This record gives sequence, C-alpha cells and structure tokens, in this order.
Amino acid sequence: MTIKSDHRALYLQVIDRMKKDIAAGIYKEREKLPSEFELSKTLGVSRATLREALRLLEEDNIIVRRHGVGTFVNPRPVFTSGIEQLTSVSDMIRQAGMEPGGIYLSTAESIPSDEDVNRFHCKNDDPVITIERVRTANGEPVVYCIDKVLSADLPEDFLQRTESSLFSAIEESGKTRISYAVTFIDPAGYHEIASPILQCDPETALLVLKQLHYDEEDRMVLYSKNYFRADKFSFHVVRKRV
Repeated sequence: MTIKSDHRALYLQVIDRMKKDIAAGIYKEREKLPSEFELSKTLGVSRATLREALRLLEEDNIIVRRHGVGTFVNPRPVFTSGIEQLTSVSDMIRQAGMEPGGIYLSTAESIPSDEDVNRFHCKNDDPVITIERVRTANGEPVVYCIDKVLSADLPEDFLQRTESSLFSAIEESGKTRISYAVTFIDPAGYHEIASPILQCDPETALLVLKQLHYDEEDRMVLYSKNYFRADKFSFHVVRKRV
C-alpha cells in the first residue's frame, strides 16, 4: 500500500510509515526488511527517496544495514531513562522489571596519569583506584563500566570488598556528597574490548557515556566511562524553554 502524500518531504513520510509498520509488527525485531526495490514499489516512492529515509532510520538506530546481507529491524531498547537526574543503572534495570547484577573484572590502585591529574586536580603521587565491571540484567551483560576515583575518597578497605556501590562508598564517611554530574554521550560502533565483554554482534552499536561527578563544593570525585548496548538502552533529555 503506497503512502498518501501530504505537505511534508516525501522521505519524512516514508520514515513515519516505516516506524508505524515496525510498531505494528508488520516488520518484526531482528527481521530482514524487503529489498529496496520491493520497498520502493510497495511505498510508491523512488529508490533515492527510500535510501534517504533508511539512512535516517539507521541514524536513529531503528534499523541496521549489513553490507552484502540486507537491512534489519533493530530491537527496541528495554531500558530508557532521562539523564536530567542521577539515576543508577541498577535503578533503570529494576524499573524495567529485571534483576540488576554486577561482575567485577578488576580493581587496581595506581599513580595518576596526566589525564587523572587534570581531571581530579590532584598531586602526581595521589593514588587513583580504577574499577572495571560489567552490569547485568537478569544475568545478561548490558553495560561495561570503567570508574576512576581518588583512593583518599574511598574507605580504606574498599579494595578488599567484593561488591560495593561507588556512590555509597564515596559518601560513607559523611564528608563527601555527590551533588551533580556532567555527562557526554557519544555513539560508537564495534569496540574491541567492550563489544566482546557485552556479547554484542559486530553490528550492535554502543552508547558511550562519560560522566564527571562533582561534590557540593564543585570538586570532581568520580570519573565514569560506561559502554551501554544501544539495543538495550536509550536516553532522553527534557528541555524546557527559558
């Protein structure tokens, strides 16, 4: 059934129609779409118009095109969250009705790198603790996390702990309270470390969140670099007019 033309650009109408068909289950998650020739004929548009619509749908992570194989419908994210508030990954997983978990890969103390000195405004001999772990949902790996914090901001026995919330550990002494974070989000393709750890297909995209957490005195106390599976997570921002 061809689309009915309105005042909008034709490729935008194709995008809306494809989204509706995917939402209605006409094209199912992980299912291969018909060929460009078949789709353009079905929708009554040129292949150039269809290609532009598919390009934008791929940018929105709704479909994925695999060279020499075809175009497939991406699964809808299971977890979605606004990033206006500091919400933990565990809370997001619980809100989706799943059980959060964690796998510690490594915890190590080292002297700070030049980047660490610039971030934390620390001395060259102030020890930094780096924690690598995987966050799971019902046992499935969904986020690969790398966290850095000054050793002085953690309890003395932290390295001996098998599991601990970083926020809780940092705030345990009562001297520090994480007040806010500055977040940077970057899309990424296959990552040689994160993708295998998260058991991603080569075509599965990642969302990389870099977060700088500050205390009430604007001192950075925690740096986090988290790799989220883009087929599992989506993030949104509420923007208000000022």
